[in-house]
Amino acid sequence: MKKLVISAVSLFLSIGGAAIAQTATVTVPGEVRTYVLEQKSPSVKFEGEVAVGTTLPDTVEIHTIPDQPDYGYVVVNEKRVLVNPKTRAVIEVVE
Repeated sequence: MKKLVISAVSLFLSIGGAAIAQTATVTVPGEVRTYVLEQKSPSVKFEGEVAVGTTLPDTVEIHTIPDQPDYGYVVVNEKRVLVNPKTRAVIEVVE
């Protein structure tokens, strides 16, 4: 019985840790959001939902942000999104 309880607790903690890792957010500087909102960039079409964690294909051009090498942006399906330019993953949908 003791082994079963220990196993159950271990399973609960490992699942809980995975859930915490998935909900971690990136704190984006306000000036990055402001810059992205001010740009007049055309929207590109993307099949599927654009959400945090979505990896954009190489065919989508990611625009750079001056003095912010860790952030890029693109307008996808009429939504402005911040992107990690190294991984091409969406960091935030700017609203």
